[in-house]
Formats: sequence, C-alpha cells, structure tokens
Amino acid sequence: MRSFNALLTESSANRECFPYERFLAYGPESLTDTELLAIIIRTGSNCNSPVDIAGQIMDLGIGKEKGLNSLFSLTLDELMSIHGIGQIKAVKLKCIAEIAKRMSSQTRGELLNCNNPSDVADYFMEKLRHEEQEKTILLCLDNKLNLIEECLLSIGTVNSASLSPRDVFMRALKCGASNIILLHNHPTGDPSPSKADVIVTNKISESGIMLDIRLQDHIIIGDRSYCSLREKDLLWQ
Repeated sequence: MRSFNALLTESSANRECFPYERFLAYGPESLTDTELLAIIIRTGSNCNSPVDIAGQIMDLGIGKEKGLNSLFSLTLDELMSIHGIGQIKAVKLKCIAEIAKRMSSQTRGELLNCNNPSDVADYFMEKLRHEEQEKTILLCLDNKLNLIEECLLSIGTVNSASLSPRDVFMRALKCGASNIILLHNHPTGDPSPSKADVIVTNKISESGIMLDIRLQDHIIIGDRSYCSLREKDLLWQ
C-alpha cells in the first residue's frame, strides 16, 4: 500500500494538469487558448468540464471567427446552447471580448494620426470588422486634426446605416470641431463604397462647407481592409 506522502505527491502532480494550478505554477504564458478560457468559465456541468466547455466555444465559431475570436461573433443564445453555459457565464464571456477590444483600441489610440487614412482604419479595424450590423462613427477633430471626440452616430441593418447631415453637424458643433472624419463598416467584409455611400458623403461635405467644418474623409472598414473615399478621389470638395 502506498504511503500518504506518495499519494500526496501524486495528487500534487495531477493538479498541475488543471489550468488554474498550472497558471499559479507557471504563469498565463503556459496555458493554451482553451485553458485560458476554461479559467474564465471556472465551473463545469455534469457532462462537461470547464476545459470541455471552452473547447466547444472555440469550435462553435465559423471561418475567421474561430478560436478566441468566436467570442466576438457568438450571440448569448449561441453560447447558452452549450451545456454548462448559462446567462451569467455567457454575459461574462461577451464582456471579456469587449474588454479585449477596448484595450486594443486604447493602445492604438495613443498613436492615432488622423492625417493618415491607413492609421485611422487600423485603429478602428478590430472595433468594427466583427460587427454584424453597419455602424457609423463620427470623429470630431480640431484645426490640427487632433481627435476631440469619437461618437456613434447610427446602427443600421446588415445592409445599411442611416446617416443624417443634421446629426453629424449637431455633434460636430457641440464639441467645437473644425474638421470631421466619418467611418462605417461593411459586414460583408468588402469595403467598396456603394453609390449611396458616395452620394451621402458628398452631401455632408457640401453642408460642412457652409458651416466651416471640413469633412476630411469617409473611411469604410471591411475585413482587414478599408477604403478611403478621399484616397479614391470620390470626395468632390
């Protein structure tokens, strides 16, 4: 019969197989994506361990949204379809994804150069490319193109977002902007501007001239790609 000390040593070795214990022993770098997610999930069910549940979440995504990126695209109902994930855990997981998105944006935002469309697109890429609906964002800038304020103007359907010049310039005037940049995403992943995109952009540009607020650009975000209407010479002013 094995001694108590031998059993204790074996038990300690087995505990290192669990993500939480391995984190304490070796740090987060030692864990796989699935194990990191399992620590967040924390508890399992009668059928699944936290690691099993994490693996199912990682496999539930589609295409570019596989793995940890699946947290961006999966809905609460899809997460809750996994045995062992209730509403509280599903909300927590979506919040983790949102925190990751905001941390990434804050880091890039410190270096944001509004003179360069590629820098602006890069800053907003992770924030917008996962969205399933069109979102339109207004950047209010001072006369040196420094960012004063960023605000969400509209949330549309999967195909379109409503954009009113009145809403644009009410926000711009309120914060004392001298220049503005518009951004919106195309959930299809293709950032090519539609005819409607070009028409409404130039309507806003013309309105801005009368108010002495210049529309510097309208940038459309796709999947790891973007289109600047100014770079494409589609701004008439």
